[in-house]
Amino acid sequence: MKIEVVYQHSDFIIINKPEGISVHKDQEEQGLTELVAKQLNVPQVWLVHRLDKVTSGLLILALNAESAAEFSRLFSEHKIHKTYLALSNQKPKKKQGLIIGDMKKARDGAWKLCQTKDNPAITRFESVSCEPNLRLFILKPQTGKTHQLRVAMKSLGSPILGDRLYGKNTEKIDRTYLHAAQLEFDYLNDFISVTCLPSQGQFWIKSSVFEQIKAYLAKPFLSK
Repeated sequence: MKIEVVYQHSDFIIINKPEGISVHKDQEEQGLTELVAKQLNVPQVWLVHRLDKVTSGLLILALNAESAAEFSRLFSEHKIHKTYLALSNQKPKKKQGLIIGDMKKARDGAWKLCQTKDNPAITRFESVSCEPNLRLFILKPQTGKTHQLRVAMKSLGSPILGDRLYGKNTEKIDRTYLHAAQLEFDYLNDFISVTCLPSQGQFWIKSSVFEQIKAYLAKPFLSK
C-alpha cells in the first residue's frame, strides 16, 4: 500500500493516514512508520503524535531526531492546532460549545468522561445538519487524551457513526467516521497550514456532507 504524502518538508512529512492502519506494529503486520520509511527509502521516520487505527487523516512524521524533539515541544505546549471532522446519526445534547472533563478507563479498552476537572480533556466543537439523521461535527481538541474525541462525542449523546467501541448498531457502517482534516502550526518561524479532505467511506462522499465540509473549510482560519 502506498501512503499519500500531503506535505513535504526537509525535516518532516505530513501524510494522509488511511483508516484501518495502526500507527504501531500489529502482530505480523508492518507498522505505519516502517511502511513510510520503506516508501521514502530512509532508515527511519519518527512518530510525533498518534491517530487511532479507526481514524483517517493528517499525521506528522519527523525525518530526524531534532525535528522529533521540536514537535514534542510544540505538542506539549499545545501549539499545534488540529481540526477533526466526524459524522453522527444521533442528535446531540447541544450543537456547539465545549466538552470538558477528566477521562477514566472503563471496560474493554474504552474510556469515559467524568464530571471532575483535575486534568481534563478539553474539546471545542460545532455541528451542522447535513440531512435528516446525519450531522457533521467539527472538533477542535485543546488537549490530546486517548480516545478524547470519540468519548466526547459519546458524552454528547452522538457517538461517531460506525464507532464499534462507543456506538451502537454499527454492523452495516463501513468505517468509523472520524478524520483529521487540518493542521496549523509554526515550525521554526514558518507557518504551516495543511488541509486534507476525507475520501474513505460512503458517507463522506455524500453530496450533502461534502458541501458542508467544503463550506466550513473555506472559512479563514481566524473566523473558525
